[in-house]
Parts: sequence; C-alpha cells; structure tokens
Amino acid sequence: MGDALALVTVVLLALLASFCALAESATARVSRAKAHHLVQERNGSRNARALLRVVENPAPFGNALLLLRLLAYVVGTALAVSWATSRWDGPVQALAVGALTLALFVVSEAVPRSFAVQRSERAALLAAVPLLIAGTVLKPLGKVLIAITNAIMMILPGHPLPKGPFATEEEIRLQSDSTEENEEADIGDKELLHSVFEFGDTVVREVMVPRTDMVAIPNSSTVAQALDEIVRAGYSRIPIYEGDTDNIVGVLYAKDLLRTMEAADGRKVSDLSRTPLFVPEQKKVAELLRSMQEERVHMAIVVDEYGGTAGLVTIEDLIEEIVGEIVDEYDQEEPLVEPIDDRTIRVDAKMPIDEVNELLQVKLPHEEWDTVGGLVFGLTGRVPTVGETVSFDSLQFRTERVTGRRIQKVVITKTLVPSEPE
Repeated sequence: MGDALALVTVVLLALLASFCALAESATARVSRAKAHHLVQERNGSRNARALLRVVENPAPFGNALLLLRLLAYVVGTALAVSWATSRWDGPVQALAVGALTLALFVVSEAVPRSFAVQRSERAALLAAVPLLIAGTVLKPLGKVLIAITNAIMMILPGHPLPKGPFATEEEIRLQSDSTEENEEADIGDKELLHSVFEFGDTVVREVMVPRTDMVAIPNSSTVAQALDEIVRAGYSRIPIYEGDTDNIVGVLYAKDLLRTMEAADGRKVSDLSRTPLFVPEQKKVAELLRSMQEERVHMAIVVDEYGGTAGLVTIEDLIEEIVGEIVDEYDQEEPLVEPIDDRTIRVDAKMPIDEVNELLQVKLPHEEWDTVGGLVFGLTGRVPTVGETVSFDSLQFRTERVTGRRIQKVVITKTLVPSEPE
C-alpha cells in the first residue's frame, strides 16, 4: 500500500472511530422520554425517529459501535505505525509513533466526546441515521460474536451473554445519571432504575412490618370477631397466633371470611386458617418475591435467628421498594418527612437511618440501628418521654410523640457544632 493511500485510510478510520465515540456518548445522554419528545417536536423527522429506535433498543447498536471502533483502532494503528516505521529510524521513529497516537486519540476520542457532552441532542440526531444503518447491517455479525463468546463462557467460569452489549451494573447507573437532570420524567426513570438495582441487595428485615406494628388475632377468635378486626384495620389478610405473636399458626384471608358469613354459627378462625409462609430476616427480597410468586401467597411471616416472630412482609411491601409508596383507600397518608425550618425536620420514627443520612448529608451508623426510632432508643437506653432530647454528632433528636412503648415522631435539628452522644 502506498504512503498516500495508507494516510488516507488512517484518516478515514480515525473519522470512523470519531463517529463511534460521538454516537456512543450522545445517544447515552438521551432518554426514551427525551427521544419521544424530539419526535413530536420535529414532526416525526427521519433523524428523530431513527434516534427513538436506537434509544428504545440500544443493544444491537452498541454492539455495532463496538465492532466498528475495534476495526478502526486496530487497522488504523497498524497502518499508522507501519507508515511511521518505514520513514524514520531510532528516536525520531518513536517520536513519530507517539505523535500519531496522540493525534488519533484527540481526533477519535477527546474531540467527539466533548462535542457530544456539550451538544448531546444535536449530536445524537446527526448520528442516529448512520447508527441505525450500521446496527442493522452488523446485527448478524454481532449475534455470531456473542454466540462464540457464549461457547467460550460455557468452558470458562461465567454466565452466557443473552444479547450484549457488554455493560456492567455500574456502567448502566452512570449512563442513567448522565441524562439531562432537568427533565421530570428522566428523574423518575433514574430513580426507578436505581431502585431496581438496590432491590437485589435489600434483605427482608429492611422492608418488613415490625412485630410491634403487626395486626394479628388469636386462633380462638370467632368469624364475627375476625371480620370486625379486618374492617377496623383495613387489611385483606391477618396473621393468626396461638398464645402470643411469637407463635403464628396461620393466615386469615378476608375473602374466606366473606364466603362463610351466612353459615358462621360461631365458627373459629382456626377453621379458615391458611398455612403461613415463614422466611428469615436476612433473605434477599428478590428471592422472596420469586418464592411468593411460586407459592401464590401475598404475605410471609418473618422470623428472627431464634425462631421468634420479627414481623411480616407482603408483596405490596416488596413492590413499593421498586416503585415507591403505594397509598390505597385504607392508608392514612402521613408524610415521612416534614420540613420545619432550614435546620429542622420532623420525621416518622420508622424512617430508615440511611435515608436520614442521604437527606441531611450526615453519617449516622446504620449497621447498629435500622430506623430513627431505634437510634433514639439506643441512645437513651429506654423508652423516652415526650419532649426528651438526645444528641449524636451534629444532630439533636427530640421525641415528639410516643404511643405505649413505641416512638412515633421525632424532630431532628442539625446543630452548628457536632456534639458527643449523651
């Protein structure tokens, strides 16, 4: 290959790599919501429709960019080095190779990615049609390469790849965070995506209804008594215990009660009891959700390491970990957090410690205590009285409401100078 042809080929390959970098960075910054908006805003233009197709199914186009970029880098670098070594020797040769490498990096990576960051919409629209064509043409090759990869993975330790591209959880999180933050729909999408990832790391103890908040009835209750309790509590399922709530013997369904109302005749709820599903506190919620789907149950009893009842968990509790709080007609909606002033908030005692840390930008220990109420209990060593104040680091906790032995509301004030725990 002549020198002129080699140089022209290197330039073309550098431009190809530049396009790949531009397309990858730009499309990663456009969410589905934004792509739909662009289609409407531009009256269904070809570029906008192409961008929407890319964003809705990014896998084949990500694979195409990967293949094209590898081709450009490998062939382009080989030609550039060959051209440089054929013209110079010694230190000049090394200097020429270094200069060519730097120039290729600037042209094919730094410049296009900077442009994509600053003008993501424009860059994504420009790249959409060529990217759509490339993804369609190279899709069969991508499938072949993934099949080869899966064949190798069957021999080596690992898991097959369903379709690519080869993105880790952290890369997906970063891509989600890179979307434009001023779009309400994008923020919701990002929160949902992060919730899905966190769902896999969450254990039952973090989402369960604690034993002290459980509504349960003794197995000696009559059908009429149980119906009154279900109507009062507003639940469709209630645990049945024998002796005390450490000994849950069944679960009562409201629909079973309604079917037997006419012929109740003083029947006990034990006659209508269903077998409960027991799960340990440390079980992953993703595993529990699968188990509950397989068993076709909507409630599970959570047990601690000693076999006692720690609480209960429902499918609704698990789903709320992903989509957020679900308020139905029976829920008395009360805000978890109420701002009072710039340094003071009122919180529900059940609010998790890690949420307080995120909200106030502090580092309260969440390994020892799960909730604000648990932290206050731990600091006082007893049930606090209403108005009692305790401090930890830069925060002051004032107990505002107590019911029986349970803390209901706590007022948290951020002090100016960190104080020692009382």
